[in-house]
Amino acid sequence: MSTAVVIEAPGEHRLTAHTPREPEAGEALVRVHAVGICGSDREVYQGNRPEGYVRYPLTPGHEWSGTVAAVGAGVPDALVGRKVVGEGFRNCQVCDRCHAGETTLCSAGYEETGFTQPGAMAATLTLPARLLHVLPDDSDLTAAALLEPAACIAAAAIKANALPGERVAVVGTGTLGMFAVQFLKAGSPAELLVVGTRSDREALSRQYGATDFRTKDQLLPDDFDVVIETAGSADAARTSAALLRRGGRLVLTGIPAPGAHGLDPTDLVVRQLEVHTVFGAPPDAWAHTVRVFAAGLLDPLPLVTHELPLQEFPQAIELVGSGDPKVGKVLLRP
Repeated sequence: MSTAVVIEAPGEHRLTAHTPREPEAGEALVRVHAVGICGSDREVYQGNRPEGYVRYPLTPGHEWSGTVAAVGAGVPDALVGRKVVGEGFRNCQVCDRCHAGETTLCSAGYEETGFTQPGAMAATLTLPARLLHVLPDDSDLTAAALLEPAACIAAAAIKANALPGERVAVVGTGTLGMFAVQFLKAGSPAELLVVGTRSDREALSRQYGATDFRTKDQLLPDDFDVVIETAGSADAARTSAALLRRGGRLVLTGIPAPGAHGLDPTDLVVRQLEVHTVFGAPPDAWAHTVRVFAAGLLDPLPLVTHELPLQEFPQAIELVGSGDPKVGKVLLRP
């Protein structure tokens, strides 16, 4: 019997029998291969996610990969049997932000797979087929389960617009940080600095293309063209801004706890810094991610340290929040 994880309320979950929902018009039914767990899933379980950004009871799971098993009316039959990943934001497609391609800013309100809509911690997932991105037939679906966080960083890389030969840096050495290194490396930078808190991440950072690695308590430069921040710590934004030359470009992706040390507006104005932020990934970032992955320029597998059956959801949640440096990306296998 197939199962699904259901979080009834903060701190309360159960494993329940899962019956696939047949796809309606415009939908696809996907057999889930693997689903990743990130800090936001832990927030859902603990009840720390902001009001309006979660709806209980809920099957979580927004980072996933799978194979299309069936399609509804109006969806090409050729999609059946294809390996896919999928966007999370359930945008309305008719507001001005959606028409501009900024689907994560949909003015109809927030709806996202795994937070307000059923997610992938189940044997199957039924969702609008328009959200799917088809992968090459020889793709590794375990690696592809990490393409959702990669797409968020692709959105940051697009906004950063780093040009070949520029000096670029990444602040943060978690999953997002390691994807940022890979996207920036693909753009042929003159230098690629990684700044983190853990010296044990240096080897992996260099494996992915970093030319220098420093912990944030070491002396840091102040003349980089582009910085992508992925840490989400209380002082990450200021650390990132301090790395930039006058007129440099900063993209913030981390979400710190309330009360974090914000950017100094005087510093922003006087040094004419260009600041962007990212929350989720719009379609162009997803399409870019799939292209880069298909080209062999993203290597997610070294980030995966644990693969557990769906029944071990509680253990997986504990691993993600353990702070153990040996714990990287945790995947569940339905």
